[in-house]
Amino acid sequence: MRTLEDFKINSANDTLKVTVTDEPGAGGANHLYMIEGFDTSTNASDPFVERHGAPSKHTTILFQNGPINEKGVNGITHEVLLSIVCDRLRSFQAGPFASRENALALTKLEEAQHWLLHRTRARMARGVEGTHKV
Repeated sequence: MRTLEDFKINSANDTLKVTVTDEPGAGGANHLYMIEGFDTSTNASDPFVERHGAPSKHTTILFQNGPINEKGVNGITHEVLLSIVCDRLRSFQAGPFASRENALALTKLEEAQHWLLHRTRARMARGVEGTHKV
């Protein structure tokens, strides 16, 4: 297990703890991240009380583990996570919290998403998407 620290800058982020909880897979990347250090009881969008009877104090991010052709879809992809962050930044940019920094971050995230989608299309064209083949 290891923890990530590169996001710590203010009281919200300093409170959070991100732990990488599994061993790297065949490609060298981890798949399971645990995020702790928050309490959803004051979050108006909290679904946990209704669904589970109590607020949450942690969440996990589980990435796809293994080739889709062999394992099926069993986690999220980088593209999905980037799409969520882009959506939030686009919403801030359309509202009262628009800023140059948000615009720059959004541009870089969209660029990252472009290159990941480009990689996927190239893998599809080579007939190796969904496998461990290069």
